[in-house]
Amino acid sequence: MEEAKLFVVRHGETEWNVARRIQGFSNSPLTPIGIAQAQALALRLAQESVDEVHSSDLGRVRETTEIIVSRTGHAAQYSESLRERSYGVFEGKTMDECEAERPGEWALYRGHDPDAVPPGGESVMQFQTRIIAALERIAAASSGKTVVVACHGGVCGALIRHVMGLPLGKPRTWSLYNASINRFLYHKGKWQLDVWGDISHLSTESLQDM
Repeated sequence: MEEAKLFVVRHGETEWNVARRIQGFSNSPLTPIGIAQAQALALRLAQESVDEVHSSDLGRVRETTEIIVSRTGHAAQYSESLRERSYGVFEGKTMDECEAERPGEWALYRGHDPDAVPPGGESVMQFQTRIIAALERIAAASSGKTVVVACHGGVCGALIRHVMGLPLGKPRTWSLYNASINRFLYHKGKWQLDVWGDISHLSTESLQDM
């Protein structure tokens, strides 16, 4: 049984990324910089012997994935199980607006309490469980293959927490650049982080960690 190689990549910059608005299941289109990032990402991935492309079905990732597969020549497999975490009533708002609406509660919903469920959304624990199950399914079915998984910052974060054994309530201490590449290996039910936060394909003008 051979290992699976997964390139887990984040979508390009969106208008709400720039405005610092919570996206979740809601959507915001890629900015011109985001489109350029996706194009650079596509050129980079086209250099790999990719066997499959999996993608979140949300608009900003679809937009990124369509650019990727225009270079790799694959038919993308879209799935709602790879969506970003649902933030319910907080989507479309800035963090300041979230805190103003529910003083003292936003920190719990954001992740300080992994079991706290925002109204209309899902908890960190529910999100983590959904994402790891989805990625395990893809990895387990991809023995000996090289697979691209186009997704969201939260999805990348969920996987690195799982692989590195990091507590869900622990604040993020790693980069989450748009259009970054994170490479993981999967073999006999075990994950290994190979490369994190590869942005060598991006211009310095396009970098923004959000």
